Amino acid sequence: MSADDLAARLAARIRDIPDYPKPGVVFKDIAPLLADAEGFAALVDHLAARAKALGATKVVGLEARGFILAAPAAYAAGAGFVPVRKEGKLPGELHRQPYDLEYGSAVIEVQQDAFTPGERVLVVDDVLATGGTVEASLDLVRRAGAELAGVVVLMELGFLGGRERLAAHLGDAPLEAIISI
Repeated sequence: MSADDLAARLAARIRDIPDYPKPGVVFKDIAPLLADAEGFAALVDHLAARAKALGATKVVGLEARGFILAAPAAYAAGAGFVPVRKEGKLPGELHRQPYDLEYGSAVIEVQQDAFTPGERVLVVDDVLATGGTVEASLDLVRRAGAELAGVVVLMELGFLGGRERLAAHLGDAPLEAIISI
């Protein structure tokens, strides 16, 4: 399936929810895509193929919807899965990173022993908006001693400038958006 065919197939299963979580925001609801077995399988297969092509040994999923995409992709690629979670959700010794997002600020964390130094990591999330969450996750991955293999997002909201924000943080690692809005 071509990249354009995949993007069209997946986009057809994503619905807009206006004024959620606050007025003026249009929430991209992926629940219909997740409920479509063939569409979800196509997405997971694509993510797994990218993980393999980039030599990723671990796939990071960003809380919360990134978990849903990254975990089955990691399994299908024969890689490990690492959750990057919101503050206070993980036990043990943690790396923490504060960040800003479209409508507030937050802290994400990863367990300090989640990666072996030099491991190649693919970061997966559902939406790239302003880039704050992904940027913070890249800082965590590197602080833990891992190497960034790449970033794949289901959707990029290009008008919010996330790609530009991440440019300096990616190095040679690619950033792929399956659907660009």
